[in-house]
Amino acid sequence: MTRSASRPQRRTQEQRSSEMRVRLLDATIDCLVEYGYAGTTTPRVAERAGVTRGAQVHHFGSKNDLVVAAISHLAQRRTEAAIQELGRVNAGDDPLGAALDFLWELHQGPLFIAAMELWVAGRADPVLAAALEKVEPFVNNAVLMAVSQLVPDDVRRKEVRDFAYTAMDTLRGILVSNFVSPDPERALRRWHRASAHLRRAAAAALPGLDGSR
Repeated sequence: MTRSASRPQRRTQEQRSSEMRVRLLDATIDCLVEYGYAGTTTPRVAERAGVTRGAQVHHFGSKNDLVVAAISHLAQRRTEAAIQELGRVNAGDDPLGAALDFLWELHQGPLFIAAMELWVAGRADPVLAAALEKVEPFVNNAVLMAVSQLVPDDVRRKEVRDFAYTAMDTLRGILVSNFVSPDPERALRRWHRASAHLRRAAAAALPGLDGSR
């Protein structure tokens, strides 16, 4: 082995800068989950990322700059999560049940909580709202494409898309209400009850997707 080959390659300045940005953006998401949007401050993000305030300011001059960048970073992570979760799903003889389970599992955990914090904050902040409006369609498309892979090819895609949106609207409402008085078991019971109604609606709108095949 040559001497040059035995040495680990030094990272370039661009690589170090990119890694620093990712650390700060991941820390921002963590802070959104732990402290909420109002409690996500630049000093807290810098501390969570393990960097100095000066380094944080160098990459993101303000909280607004940091959060706007975190919106795109979070959208990428949510999209990747949809692809990974799909890999764990087995549609079997009940594609509808698999799709409902997929959507529920996809909305568990910190990424959804962080997204909710940003959605609510965007209501009164036009800059955040504009940033969210740009990325949410990409996340939704990834989820819809994943759901479409669970259903038979002869099922109409528009109806599948409408069903997925209705299911997401339902489960997001359940999860948001659960933030007030957290009870995971109660939330799951509500989702099972809602799923029964969704199944009945799908039986009429999406024949062949209700597990009767």
